[in-house]
Amino acid sequence: MDATVLGAWVATGLTLCIFSFLYKDNPLFKLAEHLYVGVSVGYTIVKAYDTVIVHLIVKPIVEQGEIALLIPVAIGMLMLTRYVPKAAWLSRYAFAFIVGVGSGLAIPRTISSFILKQVEDTVRPLLSLAGGDGMTFSMNLLDPSSSINVIIILIGVISVLFYFFFSIEHSGPGKVVAKTGVMFLMIAFGAAFGYTVMARMSLLIGRLTDLIEFSDASYGRPTLWLLIVTIGMLIVLSRRTQGKPPQES
Repeated sequence: MDATVLGAWVATGLTLCIFSFLYKDNPLFKLAEHLYVGVSVGYTIVKAYDTVIVHLIVKPIVEQGEIALLIPVAIGMLMLTRYVPKAAWLSRYAFAFIVGVGSGLAIPRTISSFILKQVEDTVRPLLSLAGGDGMTFSMNLLDPSSSINVIIILIGVISVLFYFFFSIEHSGPGKVVAKTGVMFLMIAFGAAFGYTVMARMSLLIGRLTDLIEFSDASYGRPTLWLLIVTIGMLIVLSRRTQGKPPQES
């Protein structure tokens, strides 16, 4: 059997096993789930060994003589002392070094992305120069730096910050500003949730596309045959479950 055809049968069978969860939790779904987790962990371990140990440590040290790489190797070995009770205290130095370096790399990036970038978008000029003199007001919503978008960002930032400012009662004009902030928050949360849903939908579309493609005769129609087998096995498993006497508590 061709490797492509075999791969189509395996992919179709595992996809149908995962979709069988729509009926209820069953051994077919658990089989596919365990295979997926096991293969993912195995692939990650092999890939990490090949990429990190072989290409980033062994080859540079042996072939290029980069002895300085023994320092991160020693730090990594100190982390393994966590499994030796009498020497577990040595792992604290390795974890402290990793946490410190990780924080030093993450904090500037976080400040730049979530604070400085937000401030930069907020303090942009509302009007822009046109040529040598004169001011223009751009209404192009597709341009992030246009005047209308700068005003929207400014209103959104001020209203959201005011919503979380509890020293002043949100009544009268303040209530309007707070509600405007809530509206911007809901738009932001909705966009984030919509992005997550669309990412999941793209995965679903990919699986359904493969099922439709693998129903072709050139692959041996695995979608149709395995669908019949899956439904038959679900019926058999359901009858076996119904035939079992209830367990006494």
